[in-house]
Amino acid sequence: MTPNERYQQRLRRFVTALNNRKPDMIPVRPFAAEFTAVHAGYTCQQATQDYNIGFEAMIQCCKDYDWDAVPANMIYVWPGITDAASIRYYGVPGVDVPADRGFQYVEPPEEQSFMLADEYDRLIDDPTAFLYEVWLPRATRRIARAGEPNTYRSDIALVSSAMAMVQYFNAYGPHVGRLINEAGTPGALCGIFKAPLDILADKFRGYIGLTMDLFEQPDKVLKACEALMPHLHWLALQSSDPASQVPIGYWMHRGGVPFVKPEHFENIYWPTVRPIIEQLWKEGHQTMFYAEGNWDAHLDAFHELPERSIIFHIDRSDPQKAHDKLHDKFAISGGVSNVTLAIGTPQDVRAEVKKLIGILGKDGGYIMDASAIIQNDTKVENMRAMVEATREFGVYDDPDEPLEELTVRPNSGFEPFRPLPPATARPAGTCVTWQEHLQDISCEKVQGNPDLAERIWNMVDANGATYIWQMLLSF
Repeated sequence: MTPNERYQQRLRRFVTALNNRKPDMIPVRPFAAEFTAVHAGYTCQQATQDYNIGFEAMIQCCKDYDWDAVPANMIYVWPGITDAASIRYYGVPGVDVPADRGFQYVEPPEEQSFMLADEYDRLIDDPTAFLYEVWLPRATRRIARAGEPNTYRSDIALVSSAMAMVQYFNAYGPHVGRLINEAGTPGALCGIFKAPLDILADKFRGYIGLTMDLFEQPDKVLKACEALMPHLHWLALQSSDPASQVPIGYWMHRGGVPFVKPEHFENIYWPTVRPIIEQLWKEGHQTMFYAEGNWDAHLDAFHELPERSIIFHIDRSDPQKAHDKLHDKFAISGGVSNVTLAIGTPQDVRAEVKKLIGILGKDGGYIMDASAIIQNDTKVENMRAMVEATREFGVYDDPDEPLEELTVRPNSGFEPFRPLPPATARPAGTCVTWQEHLQDISCEKVQGNPDLAERIWNMVDANGATYIWQMLLSF
């Protein structure tokens, strides 16, 4: 079979499962990060700091394992960007942490959080300006704060990190082409989304600061989440798969029990997530709920979403509960313990895979993967056992009829439960509006074609929004 034939076969298998249907066999979709470096003979430092090595390690794994779909590069945070910007919150392999360890997130002390408790109004009024004027300077060592004089080093940090982001993103096209043409492997994800409340905890207030705010000023927290919604939707949409084949990644961190109280989930977290997910579904895009931790307390809420609009990924959630609560509407992925993959035997892995298939895979709509991102502690022999056991126990004798079109789209006429709130200050995806620009250049009327001038300005201006919102969510 040629790589292209393998690619088509695997893509059909994967998309069929994403549609909560029964393909010929259960697809294997490992979110393999530093494991790829171990398999290919590289250190974590090499695969993290040189993205070309990370790309090569993923391609080598795709050639050596029968994987049906993969993220193009799960070692996603490139220090070329974060170092250029002088980001404070990452420990880089070989620099801040040992060369054989994955990168680390360093949460600042409560008194040094990147947003202060009395700054909610400023964030709510203009989120994009807040990111540039307040958040980015505090989250970095070099970029100048609003009102401070620019320096050579502060200008270089901003320009170099922006150019590094362009360089990095441009490298993905040829890499994805190699995955298809050399290994016959489809991508597993396209796009980035995080919940507004998770962003407040991860990158603004810190977890302790946010929990205090939830008790002391919950109305401000809710308004801040609502102000973030249109911008997070914009970034998810503009980074999504235009072919509507693979889902947008939604990395779920600290918005559920036990990190926040049930009423905070019900009154703040979920009302500011559900409209975005439903709007993305209306626009033709699934969202993968990468449910880090145990989200059993919220399965009923997730069931409110439209059929096939999400894939629920099991980390610490109970597989039987997830199946019983969600599988009538949504595909499910994951569940193989990372502990078993790290310290268990191949026999242990086989037994776990067989048990999960018996619970989650009997009716189709199941995708095999580890519970969490697969790092450098996973044994090579255990990865082989996971793939081989899936192929042994995960073949369907009665697959569904082939899909007419390899897409995951809503039924016609779907409307979200409620619309997204409008953006405050400026439209999502905008840094400086066209009208502001005209005022800057003291131009009352464009002499030539105004539509052309405005279109080019908006296109270029959106790059500034892409940079700052990607820095917030991805890096």
